[in-house]
Amino acid sequence: QHGRVKVKTTAQQEEEKRKEREKKLKIYVAARDACFAKRKEEIFDDEALQLTQQLLSSNPDFATLWNYRREILLHLETVKDENEVQKIYEAELSFLESCLKVNPKSYGSWHHRGWVSARLPRPDWARELGLCDRCLSLDDRNFHCWDYRRMVVKVSGVSVEQELGFTDRLICSNFSNYSSWHYRSTLLPLLHPECPEQASPHLCEEQLLKEYELVQNAVFTDPNDQSAWFYYRWLLGRGMWAVVCHEQMLGGAEVHPICDLPPGTIHDTTNEHNLTVHWTEKHNHRECALYTGTVWHAGNKLSKHSFLQEHEMVLLLCRSELSVEKTSVLQSELLSINQLQELEPLNKWCLLTIILLMRALDPLGYEKETLAHFQTLKEVDPKRSAYYSDLCSKFMIENTILKMEYAEVRVFSISDQNLTTLCHLDQLLLVTHINLSSNRLQRLPPQFAMLQCLEVFEADNNSIKSLEGVYCLPKLEEISLKNNKISTLADLQPLASCPKLTHLDLRGNPITQTAGVESELAKLLPSVTDLQL
Repeated sequence: QHGRVKVKTTAQQEEEKRKEREKKLKIYVAARDACFAKRKEEIFDDEALQLTQQLLSSNPDFATLWNYRREILLHLETVKDENEVQKIYEAELSFLESCLKVNPKSYGSWHHRGWVSARLPRPDWARELGLCDRCLSLDDRNFHCWDYRRMVVKVSGVSVEQELGFTDRLICSNFSNYSSWHYRSTLLPLLHPECPEQASPHLCEEQLLKEYELVQNAVFTDPNDQSAWFYYRWLLGRGMWAVVCHEQMLGGAEVHPICDLPPGTIHDTTNEHNLTVHWTEKHNHRECALYTGTVWHAGNKLSKHSFLQEHEMVLLLCRSELSVEKTSVLQSELLSINQLQELEPLNKWCLLTIILLMRALDPLGYEKETLAHFQTLKEVDPKRSAYYSDLCSKFMIENTILKMEYAEVRVFSISDQNLTTLCHLDQLLLVTHINLSSNRLQRLPPQFAMLQCLEVFEADNNSIKSLEGVYCLPKLEEISLKNNKISTLADLQPLASCPKLTHLDLRGNPITQTAGVESELAKLLPSVTDLQL
């Protein structure tokens, strides 16, 4: 046994560690209590500054101590001259750097640094940018540092061109730098706006086309990295358009016109007018259709409304108007991504981007290919199958709206397309007949109540459990809900608010097995004369 080093047992080691932790905790608690006592007595001296520094050095996320420290510094500003304040704040910045080494993502440290920099008599912004560069070289996704850098850039007057060059350097050194791609997406519209005369969230076409080459290099380098694919998707994003309605409530209510209408059209009893209106904000003329109607609530007539729908805006919602040059580039992009997909057949980002490119180029022409790619997506990425189903539903609804607008009809039919969700209902305000049969719908959203012109609604062979959205539809006369999952009278309660409902088909629903359901429905829906169970 002689000459051998005695090895401490695990129990002995744990006991020593416990005693060491207790010793440190007592020191920490004593210093903390001393700080709280000084703050309560409003003592703002150098000792308090040292105590807070001692505590924050080991725990930089103690927000109360940062607040106390700022109170001390504000007091020192009143008793020191400018040069002394400059030295105090410079020392504070050095102290903060040590705190950031303990926790580079400390909310309190970064917030305090921003506060100190803003109060520094002679700030050194070059030093702050250098600190940001060092921190981002260690962790290029440190969002605290990115936020601080944006603040420094704003107050120091760094140009957008310089910051764009900064993103170039980071992206070239690491294609997986999501934060750099995102920062780039905020800078480009400022430097290359679509419309230089006014602020625009969209890129000018020339610069947009240049960006494709950069992002294509990234996705071909590492097809499985999502950062560049997200940026690619941003580049493919289309402008946000909306159908604008002119609404005027009669009977003394306040009027907020957004376009000039010919005299008398709102009061006219004719249901539809085709006319040219002058938009007060855009200062241009558009061909539109004006429809008059009545708003109902709980079976009572509330007010008269008029809806002004612009055909061109509906089309722009569902597809892009591309220039010849942009169409050519996007076709080239589609060819390139298809080539990548041949090499990476199970890459979900490839498949999704191909779908988006097809949507941008020709949503109707590529409809079959889009559906096939969605099916493949669900197979290679089953965890997100529901998302892909909803996105596919959105695209199919947009395609159906396009077809309806081109045909100039007011019938919306999209049956047997595996729809899982409804969207763009605000584009169907003037539709009189809707057929959603043989899909996978489980509910009708509250927005369905916007369809004030709807007369016939078919939704057979779905999985609908509730009719919460079928509410206060003044013209609705006929509903077919065969083979759904409606099981109680409460599920049908919203139909009582539809005054003209006369035909209701509930065959194949669980509610039909309920005893006495026919008499109960007669009480709930007295206007229904043709009830099929």
